[in-house]
Amino acid sequence: MSKVLVTGGCGYIGSHANKLLAESGHHTVALDNLVHGHREFARWGRFVKLDLDDRAGLVKLLAAEKFDAVMHFAGYAYVGESVSDPAKYYRNNLAATLNLLEASQAAGVDKFIFSSSCATYGLPQSIPMDEDHPQDPINPYGRSKLMVERILGDFSSAYGLRSVCLRYFNAAGAAPGAGIGEWHDPETHLIPLALEAALGKIPAVKIFGTDYDTPDGTCLRDYIHVDDLAGAHLLALEYLFQGGRSDCFNLGNGNGFSVREVIATARRVSGRGIETEDAPRREGDPPRLIASAAKAQRVLGWKPRYTDLAEIIRTAWEWHQR
Repeated sequence: MSKVLVTGGCGYIGSHANKLLAESGHHTVALDNLVHGHREFARWGRFVKLDLDDRAGLVKLLAAEKFDAVMHFAGYAYVGESVSDPAKYYRNNLAATLNLLEASQAAGVDKFIFSSSCATYGLPQSIPMDEDHPQDPINPYGRSKLMVERILGDFSSAYGLRSVCLRYFNAAGAAPGAGIGEWHDPETHLIPLALEAALGKIPAVKIFGTDYDTPDGTCLRDYIHVDDLAGAHLLALEYLFQGGRSDCFNLGNGNGFSVREVIATARRVSGRGIETEDAPRREGDPPRLIASAAKAQRVLGWKPRYTDLAEIIRTAWEWHQR
């Protein structure tokens, strides 16, 4: 089987992909600087602590290890922080990725899978959103992801580096019984916040905006289980090994659940009360973000296993109780 470098391998999605790769027989190296990652999540393959700013270290690692492919998850992902400190995001998400790409090119790695985002689209002009939707990001985080997509296109044309960009919608859940899950500091995502409220770790969940043009006035989002995301990365790797050309794919369930629906489902799954607090809208929050993942299903053969919101939250609840 192949040997894969997993950057951000101690983070939420990277650790789940690393797990699935190892279980599928691939050899992996989980690279992480542990700024946001957790060392205990590197339970599969080998762990290397390294920052992508360390260009010499990257060149040395890739030259020595002879990787067949790179899966790139490392990056900052707080939208609000990207607005207040854009330089941080362009240095880490953009410049550091360029270091990784040049080190990969020097080592002869010609397959690259990038953790992108629906944030590259900006405000939706149509629902569901497919890959032909205009890309007009409204914050530096989304712009940093789009810039990397553009760079990958140029590297493909100039150097023959074939890549797959996977545009996630809302990742959620945890691999059952694996001891890894969603653990951010600070936490900003709705499902873990709801479960923290259920556990009494926070007093209430804020609902940002209750007057949207949606059935219950709160935003609708498309939630995709993290194991399904990891599975898409494995299929993307197989696609590249089979000679697939560089391309981009959305990953989502194609269903929208409102903030109130998510909280109500978390109450049912946990069997506990969850207090809420109404708050003003956040700038840039669209009423609906729902994916069309038909292309990933058609080209990669990807099909989400977790399509029920309660089942997704149940796996997260198991993790959060630990």
